[in-house]
Amino acid sequence: MAMLLVSLVGLTGCANDRQHSDLDKQMSDARTRPQGVIEPLPVYPEAERFNYSALALRSPFEPPAIITGDEKVSGNAVPAPDQSRPKESLELVSYAQLSMVGTLARGDKIWALVDDGDGKVHRVERGNHMGRNFGLITQVNRRELEIMETVPDGKGGWINRPRTMAIEE
Repeated sequence: MAMLLVSLVGLTGCANDRQHSDLDKQMSDARTRPQGVIEPLPVYPEAERFNYSALALRSPFEPPAIITGDEKVSGNAVPAPDQSRPKESLELVSYAQLSMVGTLARGDKIWALVDDGDGKVHRVERGNHMGRNFGLITQVNRRELEIMETVPDGKGGWINRPRTMAIEE
């Protein structure tokens, strides 16, 4: 009997809607108020592109090399490039002026399209040369060129320096 009495008292509390009438009124007022206007997103100017051109320079986090003049040729020295070889057209252009602008493909063969800075586009492939530092294209894919340059080491020898040229988007 006590259980019946407790459940009856609990149900009478739920049936009383008057205790929530102020909340219902406040919600209906909020629904009938005029809706706010969301301002459009601001328009920002497009960010200026920046091409980092110091890849070939010494890292600022490494100490500078001190050359005393009595150093031996290092173990990573390579033979001097063939200076008598006829130059290809892109070897007469500085690497900083060159940019990869696209690719062409037929079957498994991929060519890169390189702008020489004067508006002329050249088709290059693995084995072609480019840049003034005897750069040899070692790899061509759809996103970038891998180039191995042969540069003086400052001690009378030559070393290889890898570079990449990514496609400009």
